[in-house]
Amino acid sequence: MSEKLSVRLWEPRQAFLALTEKIYPAAKEQMMLGRRLIVDLRQETRSDDQNRKLHATFGEVAQQAEWMGKKLAPEQWKVLFVSGHSVATKQGAEMVPGLEGEFVNIRESTAHMSKARLSSLLEYVMAWCAENDVELSH
Repeated sequence: MSEKLSVRLWEPRQAFLALTEKIYPAAKEQMMLGRRLIVDLRQETRSDDQNRKLHATFGEVAQQAEWMGKKLAPEQWKVLFVSGHSVATKQGAEMVPGLEGEFVNIRESTAHMSKARLSSLLEYVMAWCAENDVELSH
């Protein structure tokens, strides 16, 4: 078994087969070798397609828009959009003093967003683009 075993579950019968035919045999083998394991059960996170679309959109915004009279890199737009989306969806923003006295927004991780949450972020970004004359190619 590799270091990590991930299995997507989408319906009860498939989940039963995945648990009994993949996860349990792999877990049993490792436990027979005296190893301890952790099994995490969590909601599925963003899809690869969503991630590609999100980052492509940040790139298009970076090419076409300015913030406070300045061009920003896609990664900087990502910080602005994730922060704005968090406030717009009533999640709030947390600003803390940084290591050198600067202020840092401790923002939500897009890698850990559910598909629904990332869809909401994409809608937020696309609405901002529509309101700010940023033309998206997709």
